[in-house]
Amino acid sequence: MISSDPADRLALQLRMKKLFTEGFTVVDIAEPLLSFDADSEATEAASALAQSRDPVGGVRRDGRVVEYVRTNDLTGGTCAEHAREVDPDQVVPHSAPLPDVIERLEDTEYCFVSLLGQIDAFVIRGHFEKPPVRMWLFGMITIVETFLTETIAALYPDDAWIGLVSTGRMRKARELHAERRRREQPARLIDCLQLGDKAQILLQDPEWREDFEVTSRRDGDRAIKEFGSLRNNLAHAQPIVPDNWEMIVNASSRLDRIVSRIGQGPVPRTP
Repeated sequence: MISSDPADRLALQLRMKKLFTEGFTVVDIAEPLLSFDADSEATEAASALAQSRDPVGGVRRDGRVVEYVRTNDLTGGTCAEHAREVDPDQVVPHSAPLPDVIERLEDTEYCFVSLLGQIDAFVIRGHFEKPPVRMWLFGMITIVETFLTETIAALYPDDAWIGLVSTGRMRKARELHAERRRREQPARLIDCLQLGDKAQILLQDPEWREDFEVTSRRDGDRAIKEFGSLRNNLAHAQPIVPDNWEMIVNASSRLDRIVSRIGQGPVPRTP
């Protein structure tokens, strides 16, 4: 059972923040990068990559991967003839957190992973369908919802937020609250609001919007829909890539920003 003590709740939030911002890294989803000498036959490399179903392979020069080839390009000749230079912006270290990888993949098809200066793995957007990513995203969304709840409780003590929620949404929250009490499950009324309800409360606070760089109510409404859609897809094991990639990029940015505020207290308000 979650403690009702604010200090205990904050301690739990901080532990969860550490887990989900540092505990999931690129190595949880990266795949080993097949590599070939620059003078290797392109058709042989293409066959090896096709067998492993990899869209990209590394090209070695003097024993180090410094270039790459795309599987579909390897139609003849040597790997050197089809090699492309690895852009440093495409390379991340083994310890890179998932938001950094998402940021890199926003403008490129591939992201290469290095250990001690040696490229030995790669990531593509499709790898973000893997269970570790889905766990990370769902966990981060849960952390965000907890943060929103505690922020509202701090900004609007004694349930002063009630007037900011529509009658219909409040009716559903009260029904859920009554059911939880009937089952002797500890819960505050605010805990019975939906994620969208909580976000809508804070979107009505100009200072909160400014602090989190939400440019307008429309921008905020769009973010709420993105969070809701992403959570639904995760909960129902639906694909989240590639159709929702832009949503993942936006959600990752907002999730990371909100989670970074955990432990800093509510946004100060102008008297």
